[in-house]
Amino acid sequence: MLAVRTLRAFSCCHARLAVVVAWMVIASGVASVVRAQDAKPYDDQLMRLSEILGAVHYLRELCSANDGQLWRDHMRTLIDAETASAQRKARITRSFNQGYRNYSRTYTTCTPSAQTAIDRFMTEAVEISEALVEKAP
Repeated sequence: MLAVRTLRAFSCCHARLAVVVAWMVIASGVASVVRAQDAKPYDDQLMRLSEILGAVHYLRELCSANDGQLWRDHMRTLIDAETASAQRKARITRSFNQGYRNYSRTYTTCTPSAQTAIDRFMTEAVEISEALVEKAP
C-alpha cells in the first residue's frame, strides 16, 4: 500500500506504473482465491478500469506518446490475472474496447482537452487500483 501511495506522488507519466504495480498486487491475491461464480464484488470497478485503459491507449497514441502497445499489454496482464471464464474475459475486453472506441469518436487530433482527459483517467485509474488493492484478500 505504501508503494502505491509513493508512486502516486510521481508525475502523470509515472502514474501508469502505479496502475501496473497495483494490478500485480491484485493479481497475486485474486488468482489465489477460489471462485464459486463468475460475478465478482469488484466487477464495476474492474470494468471501469478496463474502459479507462482502452481510452488511455487511444488517447496516448493520438497524442504521440510512443507507448506502442503498452496499454493493451497492461490490459492483457489484467485479463490473464483474472483467471476467469471466457465469458468474463470477453466482458473485460469489451470494456477496454468501448473506452477505445468512445474516445476515437470524440478525438481525431490531440488537443488540450485530450491531454486533460489523459491526466484525469490516470488519476482515476490510480484511485480505482488503490481501492481494489485495499479490498484484495
